[in-house]
Amino acid sequence: MKAIWNDTVIAESDDTVMVEGNHYFPDSALKREYTSFSNHRTMCSWKGQASYLSLMVKGELNPDAVWYYPDPKPGAEMVAGRVAFWKGVQVTE
Repeated sequence: MKAIWNDTVIAESDDTVMVEGNHYFPDSALKREYTSFSNHRTMCSWKGQASYLSLMVKGELNPDAVWYYPDPKPGAEMVAGRVAFWKGVQVTE
């Protein structure tokens, strides 16, 4: 699977986990040179608190486009150490 934004591959892996319609990539598959810090946080009732990263590609910013669960709740361990995407990031085979 590949995560692509602004015509650039942001992450690529054969080891994704599908949860609620989203592919969660291993954290190691994320190309960190395209990410920047975000203060944004949200709460999921069963996965726990999500943290976010923004994308910066070719001078364009996509705020909070990457999310992950640094400390998932029991029962959501399958997303530990993984990242997912939204806000126009295309995930394709």
